[in-house]
Amino acid sequence: MTDARFQDGGEAPLHLVAQDADDLQVISALVQDAVLPVTEIRHDARRRRFALLLNRFRWEDRSQAEAVGRAYERVRSVLVVEDVLAVRSQGFDRADKDLLLSLLSISFEPRTDGTGRLVFVLAGDGALALDVEALDLRLEDVTRPYRAPSGKVPGHD
Repeated sequence: MTDARFQDGGEAPLHLVAQDADDLQVISALVQDAVLPVTEIRHDARRRRFALLLNRFRWEDRSQAEAVGRAYERVRSVLVVEDVLAVRSQGFDRADKDLLLSLLSISFEPRTDGTGRLVFVLAGDGALALDVEALDLRLEDVTRPYRAPSGKVPGHD
């Protein structure tokens, strides 16, 4: 069996930008339940850039997969944040190279001067906080979709 292709569903890879709270809500919903090894977190302080390489559940394809009886899919995606001033983490050990993280949501806490804080909430009480000069986030699918290994829709209590 081969991996799915975007062309099979008449779709294209996602290329989205968030520069306000409404845009961020869309991206947050699309990356909910994405998983990533802790080794796929990068912060380039010199370029003020932060990036995650995610295995994203394709929420936008769920209804179509169910309608035709096809397997659910995931896709590798890059989430990039620009104008990052500082990065903090809590609730997990970034030195644990075998650690797998699950992203639950992304929110933005604006400050009065136009700067703010992006908060990435992770399963298991983990979090990443990025102090940013402005909200500038990009989500791009970088591989073809593949069959979700669990075969299930992610769920939460």
